[in-house]
Amino acid sequence: MDNQSLEPRGIKPEESPSLVLAYIGDAVYELAVREYLVQRGMVKVNQLHRTAVKYVRAGAQAKALFSLEDKLSEEEMAVVRRGRNAKSGTPPKGACVLEYRHATALEALIGYLYFKERHERVREIISMAVNEISRQ
Repeated sequence: MDNQSLEPRGIKPEESPSLVLAYIGDAVYELAVREYLVQRGMVKVNQLHRTAVKYVRAGAQAKALFSLEDKLSEEEMAVVRRGRNAKSGTPPKGACVLEYRHATALEALIGYLYFKERHERVREIISMAVNEISRQ
Protein backbone atom coordinates (compact mmCIF):
# COMPACT_ATOMS: atom_id res chain seq x y z
CA MET A 1 0.00 0.00 0.00
CA ASP A 2 1.51 3.34 -1.00
CA ASN A 3 0.89 6.67 0.75
CA GLN A 4 -1.42 7.94 -1.97
CA SER A 5 -3.89 5.12 -1.32
CA LEU A 6 -4.38 6.50 2.22
CA GLU A 7 -5.71 9.81 0.93
CA PRO A 8 -9.51 10.20 0.70
CA ARG A 9 -9.36 11.00 -3.02
CA GLY A 10 -12.26 10.16 -5.27
CA ILE A 11 -14.76 9.80 -2.43
CA LYS A 12 -17.74 12.09 -2.77
CA PRO A 13 -19.06 12.66 0.74
CA GLU A 14 -22.28 14.24 -0.58
CA GLU A 15 -23.07 10.89 -2.24
CA SER A 16 -21.74 8.62 0.50
CA PRO A 17 -24.19 6.92 2.88
CA SER A 18 -24.34 8.60 6.28
CA LEU A 19 -23.30 5.43 8.05
CA VAL A 20 -20.14 5.25 5.91
CA LEU A 21 -19.35 8.83 6.90
CA ALA A 22 -19.99 7.93 10.54
CA TYR A 23 -17.76 4.86 10.25
CA ILE A 24 -14.84 7.01 9.10
CA GLY A 25 -15.72 9.83 11.49
CA ASP A 26 -15.68 7.39 14.40
CA ALA A 27 -12.12 6.33 13.53
CA VAL A 28 -10.92 9.93 13.08
CA TYR A 29 -12.54 11.00 16.36
CA GLU A 30 -11.19 8.00 18.30
CA LEU A 31 -7.65 8.67 17.08
CA ALA A 32 -7.93 12.36 17.98
CA VAL A 33 -9.14 11.50 21.49
CA ARG A 34 -6.26 9.05 21.97
CA GLU A 35 -3.74 11.65 20.81
CA TYR A 36 -5.33 14.23 23.13
CA LEU A 37 -4.96 11.93 26.13
CA VAL A 38 -1.37 10.95 25.34
CA GLN A 39 -0.45 14.63 24.88
CA ARG A 40 -1.73 15.21 28.40
CA GLY A 41 0.79 12.74 29.75
CA MET A 42 -1.28 9.60 30.11
CA VAL A 43 0.91 6.58 29.46
CA LYS A 44 -0.80 3.69 31.26
CA VAL A 45 -2.88 1.80 28.72
CA ASN A 46 -5.65 0.87 31.17
CA GLN A 47 -6.00 4.51 32.24
CA LEU A 48 -5.93 5.62 28.59
CA HIS A 49 -8.72 3.21 27.71
CA ARG A 50 -10.94 4.11 30.69
CA THR A 51 -10.52 7.81 30.05
CA ALA A 52 -11.03 7.49 26.28
CA VAL A 53 -14.37 5.75 26.89
CA LYS A 54 -15.55 8.91 28.66
CA TYR A 55 -15.04 10.83 25.39
CA VAL A 56 -16.25 8.29 22.84
CA ARG A 57 -19.40 6.97 24.49
CA ALA A 58 -22.64 7.87 22.74
CA GLY A 59 -24.05 10.00 25.56
CA ALA A 60 -20.97 12.22 25.70
CA GLN A 61 -20.86 12.62 21.92
CA ALA A 62 -24.57 13.51 21.86
CA LYS A 63 -24.09 16.23 24.51
CA ALA A 64 -21.07 17.54 22.63
CA LEU A 65 -23.11 17.76 19.42
CA PHE A 66 -25.85 19.76 21.17
CA SER A 67 -23.24 22.26 22.38
CA LEU A 68 -21.83 22.60 18.84
CA GLU A 69 -25.03 23.07 16.86
CA ASP A 70 -25.00 26.88 16.98
CA LYS A 71 -21.41 26.84 15.68
CA LEU A 72 -22.15 24.75 12.58
CA SER A 73 -22.81 25.99 9.06
CA GLU A 74 -25.99 25.12 7.17
CA GLU A 75 -24.01 22.57 5.15
CA GLU A 76 -22.71 20.98 8.34
CA MET A 77 -26.18 20.94 9.92
CA ALA A 78 -27.54 19.18 6.83
CA VAL A 79 -24.90 16.46 7.30
CA VAL A 80 -25.82 16.22 10.99
CA ARG A 81 -29.50 15.76 10.10
CA ARG A 82 -28.59 13.05 7.56
CA GLY A 83 -26.45 11.28 10.14
CA ARG A 84 -29.05 11.56 12.87
CA ASN A 85 -31.75 10.09 10.64
CA ALA A 86 -29.64 7.16 9.40
CA LYS A 87 -30.91 3.76 10.46
CA SER A 88 -27.91 2.66 12.46
CA GLY A 89 -29.15 -0.45 14.22
CA THR A 90 -29.13 -1.24 17.91
CA PRO A 91 -27.43 1.22 20.25
CA PRO A 92 -24.57 -0.04 22.42
CA LYS A 93 -25.16 -1.01 26.04
CA GLY A 94 -25.70 2.06 28.18
CA ALA A 95 -26.95 4.32 25.37
CA CYS A 96 -30.49 5.17 24.40
CA VAL A 97 -31.58 5.37 20.77
CA LEU A 98 -31.58 9.19 20.73
CA GLU A 99 -28.08 9.44 22.17
CA TYR A 100 -26.84 6.88 19.66
CA ARG A 101 -28.40 8.74 16.74
CA HIS A 102 -26.88 12.03 17.82
CA ALA A 103 -23.48 10.40 18.33
CA THR A 104 -23.79 8.91 14.83
CA ALA A 105 -24.60 12.40 13.54
CA LEU A 106 -21.43 13.86 15.09
CA GLU A 107 -19.34 11.05 13.63
CA ALA A 108 -20.98 11.50 10.20
CA LEU A 109 -20.08 15.20 10.30
CA ILE A 110 -16.47 14.42 11.15
CA GLY A 111 -16.31 11.79 8.39
CA TYR A 112 -17.89 14.20 5.89
CA LEU A 113 -15.38 16.95 6.67
CA TYR A 114 -12.53 14.45 6.56
CA PHE A 115 -13.51 13.31 3.08
CA LYS A 116 -13.89 16.96 2.00
CA GLU A 117 -10.28 17.37 3.22
CA ARG A 118 -11.34 20.16 5.59
CA HIS A 119 -8.87 18.99 8.20
CA GLU A 120 -8.67 22.29 10.07
CA ARG A 121 -12.45 22.25 10.54
CA VAL A 122 -12.28 18.62 11.69
CA ARG A 123 -9.73 19.66 14.32
CA GLU A 124 -11.93 22.59 15.42
CA ILE A 125 -15.02 20.43 15.82
CA ILE A 126 -13.18 17.67 17.66
CA SER A 127 -11.50 20.23 19.90
CA MET A 128 -14.85 21.82 20.76
CA ALA A 129 -16.38 18.38 21.41
CA VAL A 130 -13.50 17.24 23.62
CA ASN A 131 -13.55 20.51 25.57
CA GLU A 132 -17.30 20.15 26.13
CA ILE A 133 -16.95 16.56 27.31
CA SER A 134 -14.07 17.53 29.60
CA ARG A 135 -16.44 19.96 31.35
CA GLN A 136 -19.06 17.25 31.95
